[in-house]
Amino acid sequence: MLAEYAIIVIFIVLFVVMSIFAPNFFTGNNMVNILRQVSISGICAVGMTFVMLTGGIDLSVGAILGVSGVLTAMMMLKGIPSLLASIIALALGVVIGGITGAIIHYIEIPPMIATLGTMTSLRGVAYLITGGTPVFGFDESYSKIGQGHVGVIPIPVIILAIVYVIGIFVLSKTKFSRYVYGIGGNQEVARLSGIKVARVKIAVYAISGFCSALAGLVMLGRVNSGQPRAGESYEMDVITAVVLGGVSLNGGVGNLSHVIFGVLIIGVLTNGMTMMAVDDYWQRVVKGLILLLAVSFDHYIQKKNIGRK
Repeated sequence: MLAEYAIIVIFIVLFVVMSIFAPNFFTGNNMVNILRQVSISGICAVGMTFVMLTGGIDLSVGAILGVSGVLTAMMMLKGIPSLLASIIALALGVVIGGITGAIIHYIEIPPMIATLGTMTSLRGVAYLITGGTPVFGFDESYSKIGQGHVGVIPIPVIILAIVYVIGIFVLSKTKFSRYVYGIGGNQEVARLSGIKVARVKIAVYAISGFCSALAGLVMLGRVNSGQPRAGESYEMDVITAVVLGGVSLNGGVGNLSHVIFGVLIIGVLTNGMTMMAVDDYWQRVVKGLILLLAVSFDHYIQKKNIGRK
């Protein structure tokens, strides 16, 4: 019961506290602004959830985000239609994620090391192809994906909602979800049960790559330029949000419907501290402590479950 509903209670308490102490926090414009701010990390969190449910982790989400943005911007500058450039970037994210998943499974490199290597390499690629400078001057209409609205709802929020609906459906209504949870619960038992472990692992990292690339396109539209530094340190916020949402680092436990509360907690916390003029360095300290507390809580719950069994 505590693990199931704690995240919702924490979100409500944090929201009330920020409404009291942060100037101009509880306003309509700021609520919309928070949703727009969390849309990018929220999209990445969907892919991260798939990965972590299998017992893995993906540190390359921010780097894939950055590379997809600068590549799309450069392709548009060379005259490639924006839709085709976006599709190529999304496909590249899928390929990078899939290759990472294959390396993790077949070469048996720990996910943290494999994705750390991918992150470092891709970040270097982003700087090499741009020379370390932002890429701008492409079609300004592309900014609608990051800055546009449908009525009063920002387009990034609509994209986030669509991604979550699809993710929740896949993780609750398909056979693939049983494979994902099965591998996270016990990979060897899953293999002996006939589950194609390699295919599932490659698929979840490919999904994470797709979500990260999609977030990169939203970021590109939002800032209207391809930034080689885009997405730096995003992996920390994404992992924190997913763990806060109840997804176990050991895999096999968690759901996307609670991950969205983890994403909102990080968004509300960041927005509120900024409005309270809290220094950025202190914000990092707070986020780091929250990650430690979330991981400690997850470890405590897992030990209690093992004790009961």
